[in-house]
Amino acid sequence: MTQRVIRADAELHCDGIDDGLRARGVDLALTPAGMAEAEFGRAVRDADLVLTCYQPITEDVIRSAPRLRGIIKYGVGIDAIDIEAARRHRVPVVNVPAYAEETVAEAALALLLALAKKIVPVQQEVMRHGWAWPEPRWLGADVSGKVLGLVGVGRIGRAMARMVGPGFRMRVLGYDPYVSAAEMGLAGVERRADLPGMLAACDFVSLHAVLTPRTRHLIGAAELARMKPSAFLINVSRGALVDEAALVHALHTGRIAGAALDAYGHEPLARAGHPLSPLFGRDNVILSPHLAFYTAEAMHRLAGETLRRCDEILRGDPVLVTSADPRLTAQTEGVVFGG
Repeated sequence: MTQRVIRADAELHCDGIDDGLRARGVDLALTPAGMAEAEFGRAVRDADLVLTCYQPITEDVIRSAPRLRGIIKYGVGIDAIDIEAARRHRVPVVNVPAYAEETVAEAALALLLALAKKIVPVQQEVMRHGWAWPEPRWLGADVSGKVLGLVGVGRIGRAMARMVGPGFRMRVLGYDPYVSAAEMGLAGVERRADLPGMLAACDFVSLHAVLTPRTRHLIGAAELARMKPSAFLINVSRGALVDEAALVHALHTGRIAGAALDAYGHEPLARAGHPLSPLFGRDNVILSPHLAFYTAEAMHRLAGETLRRCDEILRGDPVLVTSADPRLTAQTEGVVFGG
């Protein structure tokens, strides 16, 4: 019997994955992003394998697919997958955690520099008028000697620390309850156990935490109030780490100097009807459409790793889990662990 694979979120072009699966002779079907739960459940009812990036995989979806042998998140964050339900149904879940850590760190650094140098509003001025003379509204800031605070010091956070520490002579502080001071020190990061205290010391704050019930709205009104009025917030991780209503208020009232966002609590972003719609048109805000990971090199790595996990599942072998996320390492069936 031909094996059937569903890749959700077809709007995310992944030719390497799709071509590789077709070359393996599977019956591949692509489904659009944002499908309703019941509709997606019908789409996967005869699937042997489901690949998802953004599409939620609920218990009802898993229950609707009796042939399902595995779920692959072709990416890092697994908050849209009901992993406990998958365990109950003996369906292994795996992600691809290491394909873009340098890539996303580079994007976070690019956003940091763009905020500091006011690159976006200056470019808009040049596009409108052909030139921008030096005047106070275009006055940028140096990053050398400034303080960067990392909220989450995993692979991506550490990569960013390596870039900005030696490269830009920034002082890097880090908040992550799951990473020791010794581990942070190897990446040039000074560990801080108190998040509000760290925020108060930073000129830039960059978010690199995973989204869990404990980290949802980790940055809320109280945390934003602890930041310097001259400080900038960068989020290339998960939108729901931030209380977006509180962020809009903080930006409108000048509580912080600006923000650069590449992830949102509700995606896609929209100019109207979205919690962050009021931020469109602000000179001190950069809104990027969740593309921090999207480079030719990263997509090549993602395709290769994803196809290797597909092969393992479709052969009936244990699938290799390389993530240290406890939600994945708690699995006991159909998986093998390694780095």
